[in-house]
Order: sequence, then structure tokens, then C-alpha cells
Amino acid sequence: MFASLSVPLLLTFFVIASAAVVAASIKATHLADVIADRTRMGEALAGGLILGGATSLAGVVVSVNAAMSGDASFAFSNAVGGIAAQTMFLAVADRLHRGVNLEHAAAEPANLFQAVMLIVLLSLPIAAMSGPEVAYFGVHPVSVALFLAYVCGVHLSAQVSENPMWQPVKTADTREDTPENADEAHRSVLRPALVFLALVAVMGFGGWVISQVGGTFITRFEMKSSLVGSLITAVVTSLPELVTTLVAVRRGALQLAVGGIIGGNTFDTLFLVASDVAYRDGSLYHAVGTHDLYWLATGLLMTGILLGGLILRQREGPARIGIESLLLLLVYATAVAVEVLT
Repeated sequence: MFASLSVPLLLTFFVIASAAVVAASIKATHLADVIADRTRMGEALAGGLILGGATSLAGVVVSVNAAMSGDASFAFSNAVGGIAAQTMFLAVADRLHRGVNLEHAAAEPANLFQAVMLIVLLSLPIAAMSGPEVAYFGVHPVSVALFLAYVCGVHLSAQVSENPMWQPVKTADTREDTPENADEAHRSVLRPALVFLALVAVMGFGGWVISQVGGTFITRFEMKSSLVGSLITAVVTSLPELVTTLVAVRRGALQLAVGGIIGGNTFDTLFLVASDVAYRDGSLYHAVGTHDLYWLATGLLMTGILLGGLILRQREGPARIGIESLLLLLVYATAVAVEVLT
């Protein structure tokens, strides 16, 4: 369908799909906050599970479509490139947040645990890529381990959120996770949940259109799959995370903002599981190149820096943002330069 379209039409479809994904994500952010209050789930957990998973749907559609078409590099780089881009978005949100460093104000044990969980999940593909090339029914055993680790991590995140074994030091700048309306907890969650699901469907369809256009650009213009995946489709499908983060910060839902990014990133690791299943030529991890591994290492490094910032909880830093935010911007800019110039 898309292969025969002219470049202007391809760009039109790309822009429309991207706009639909972003618009749906804005509405989804408000609904996620409402669902968190009405279910008493908490902003950090709701951001990690509900909002993070929903805004990542467009990205997983891109990776799975790329894997089904046999382009392992496109599938892999879209997943890990999105993790790097989304982590960088927190630095942007930190710059726009008035007052103290965002990581200081959004102190939450669940976010710390999910960051640790993300580091574990990102380490597993590296183990697969450096190990023997094996696949059972076309799926590498690490994909199974990755999925199980994610499920266990989600369960433990819920426990940390509900019954934390420690609490961050409260300061005058710490933002408490309390419902904006005390009556929210007594209202039905059914209607916002149904609307939320409809918005998820819009984001999923938008992701499919973006994947088709991206794949067409790769074949028609002989562009590097890692370049298109990590810097074009990954960034575009990550725009919902940027929008939802900025909207959440504006609403004062700081735990939701940080949890949405970290939780979305942990969900994004499942892109690799789904892509490995969809890729029918063996192990996905052994069909990718060094450029893809570079973006995986970049995401791992940026997550470690973010975790350090969440623990340090610096009140103010240079240029009115935390030192971790400056480092995140520097690491991501360096990664982009390496991808473009090599």
C-alpha cells in the first residue's frame, strides 16, 4: 500500500499518524491520573504500568512490523533507541519544571525500583548477543527470561508502591502523591478506562502507519535501518512520552511523569521479546549490528545516570536543572552524533 506512494503522500501520512498518536496521548495522561486516583493505585505505579504501556504501544507495533518483514536492525534499534530518547525527555521536563530539580520533587520508592528493574532488563539482551546463537521455535531463551523478569518486576513494583520498606526524606519541595479531588476514590473507573482503551487503539493504529512509512523510506532511499529506527521512528513514537511527561508536570503529577518514562522504558524492553517472536530467521539478537548494540548501551548508561539522580535528589544544579539532566542531554547528543556520522 505505502510502497507505491509518492514522497509527499508518505510524509503526509507520517505527520497525520504522528499527530494522532500525540493527541491521543495528551488525553490519556489526564485519564491515567484519574484512574490512579480512583483505583488508589498511585501515580508512580499508574505511570509505569498504565500510561507507560499505553504510550509505548505505537513503538511496539513499529518493531513487530519491522521484525515480520525481516529487518532485525530496524526492529531492535526502534526499541532501544526509544528508551534512550524517552530518558532524555526527563531532562527536558526538568528544565521546564519550575522550582527544584524534578528528581528531587518526585521522590518515590516505586520509581527507584523500576529504574533498577530497567537496568536488569537491558542487561539481558547484551547477554544474549554475546552468548551462543541459539533459538527454539525461532525464539531465543533470553526473550523468555526477559518476559518473565518483566512480569516479576511488575509484581514487585506493586508491592513496593503499596508497602514500601523505606521512605524518601520529606522536604518543603517534595511533591506528595495525593488525589486532586478527595471524592475521586469513590467514583467509578469504568468510563475513563473505556475511553483510555479507545485512545490506546488510536495510538496502536498510528504506530502501524509510522512503521509502514519508515520501512518504505529504508528500502526506497537505502537508508540505514539503525538510523531510521533509532532517530526517526523511535523518536516519533516516543513523542507521546514527551507530551505526557510535560502534561503531567504541568498538572503537578510529578510521580506520574517520572514513572511514565521509566515504566514506559521497562515496557519497551518487551519490544525485543515481541520482535524476536515475530522475526522468523532465527535469533533477533544475533541478526543485529554494532550500531544497535551501541543504542542499547546508551539506554543502559542513561538509565544508570537517571537512577543516580533519583537517589542524589539534588535540589538545584547548573542552568536550573539537575546534574543528571545535563549528563542525559550530553550522552544522548553524543549518541546521535555517532549514529549520524558513522
